[in-house]
Amino acid sequence: MSNKVLVETSARHVHVTQQDLETLFGKGAALTPKKDLSQPGQFACTERVDIVGPKKTISGVTILGPVRSATQVEVSLTDARTLGVSAPVRESGDIAGSAPCKLVGPCGEVELSEGVIAAKRHIHATPEDAQSLGVADKEIVKVKIDTNGRSLIFDDVVVRVSPNFALAMHIDTDESNAAGCAGEVYGEIVK
Repeated sequence: MSNKVLVETSARHVHVTQQDLETLFGKGAALTPKKDLSQPGQFACTERVDIVGPKKTISGVTILGPVRSATQVEVSLTDARTLGVSAPVRESGDIAGSAPCKLVGPCGEVELSEGVIAAKRHIHATPEDAQSLGVADKEIVKVKIDTNGRSLIFDDVVVRVSPNFALAMHIDTDESNAAGCAGEVYGEIVK
């Protein structure tokens, strides 16, 4: 039984509702796929927005598609400090009571009262992958990453299981830099 999983770096990005997309890019706007992501049906878009915080603005942030039921901004904790917001570490979709910001597009602005999070490090797995790895949905595991001079063990990694997923671990840019991740990197679940 292999306990290796591909580790991918998830850079800052935004998920938007159809309504917010139209506010930002104009009535009838649709997301334009630029690059498919590892998770089935997910893609990076050509559309970009500026994230405005009380302290600074981060310009040209990629929107990921497809549209969602709630607008969400995922940043690293370094990005959150740059913006001047206190982004909680949360699983994607858990935005209640999270940090506010403003999104600015070419046709308008969206003021979010909540929605900015630092994504909790996680592993996407199909039910078959989970069984093979000996893990369960919502289980918290440790993952060891061996890199040249920066090897480390990530704790508090949540396993997310769905038949709609493809096996991959996602960490943000702060975490990736801490582990010296470059190129294709695999981690080992060490529970």
